[in-house]
Amino acid sequence: MREAMHIPGDWHDGYIPDNVVVGSDSYIETSYSFLRYRSAADPGVVIGQSTGVYQGTMFDLGPHAQVKIGDYVLMHGVRIIADTAVEIGSHTMMSWRVVIMDSYRIDPDVSSRRAQLDEVSQTEDRFLPGNTSGAKVTIGKNVWIGFDTCILPSVTIGDNAIVGARAVVTEDVPAGAVVAGNPATIVRYQQDPA
Repeated sequence: MREAMHIPGDWHDGYIPDNVVVGSDSYIETSYSFLRYRSAADPGVVIGQSTGVYQGTMFDLGPHAQVKIGDYVLMHGVRIIADTAVEIGSHTMMSWRVVIMDSYRIDPDVSSRRAQLDEVSQTEDRFLPGNTSGAKVTIGKNVWIGFDTCILPSVTIGDNAIVGARAVVTEDVPAGAVVAGNPATIVRYQQDPA
């Protein structure tokens, strides 16, 4: 493990955890992005070169989660909720309030969910326990994801895809597809730039 990093001039008195690898020329606006970070994996997060992680981005990672972010990625206000794995390809842009989750962390059964929420409300940190049965989310290279999009567990988004604003992505998106809606459906395919 490496030494934890402080960000000069950061408004939040925190640090970037020692199991986070940050590529050359990458920018992380604030250590607050790691407030809900609990990954003990080594590395827990790998951020490629020249990637921007801006205000509002949150790494909400469970104890076994790993996140890999490619080169030249733009993340503005993205929330990653991971207990297993999330991979984001190079040259991908994600707008504000995008949620990427590889697990639900909470039981869909109402009585079980109430019991879980009651239990967590009595703890000091109020973290839901990590779910080791999460399903990896993979986002390809050169993908554009619009604001308020939600990407659910086990989804793969192919290279050069576009996900419209406020889409809920429940199934895989083919390379080059443009998807929109809730649930997201294919609207069209991009034309070959050649």
